[in-house]
Amino acid sequence: MANYWLVKTEPSTYSYDDLERAQTAVWDGVKNPVALRNLRSMHPGDQVLVYHTGDEKAVVGWATVVSAPYADPKKKDSKLFVIDLKAQRRLPQPVTLAQIKADRTFIDLPIVRQGRLSVSPVTAPQWSKLLKLAGAA
Repeated sequence: MANYWLVKTEPSTYSYDDLERAQTAVWDGVKNPVALRNLRSMHPGDQVLVYHTGDEKAVVGWATVVSAPYADPKKKDSKLFVIDLKAQRRLPQPVTLAQIKADRTFIDLPIVRQGRLSVSPVTAPQWSKLLKLAGAA
């Protein structure tokens, strides 16, 4: 059974559009120990929502994990891991952080409680609700 995740990115650095153009990309740059633990828990087939930080502050895209976690080939630090993500589709409409915070379904969603966490789990009901809010369900 697939798990659900949310990853955050600054769109001026790497956006969902960049992932779509590449189709599949190495998801790297995760350094926070909790976010790294979450990343290391990902498995091929897991579903991922891509959240843009900065001015946008919204869930904008859907991706799938296509590799097991592996050591970051660009870094010499054995603690740093990456995964490969494949773009699925841009969401029909973004789901803003304000919408997420206004809905009790997301009261324990890490992006609400721990805003700086770049990789976090999403429950199945939260995943379904996010897709519904985005017009993708």
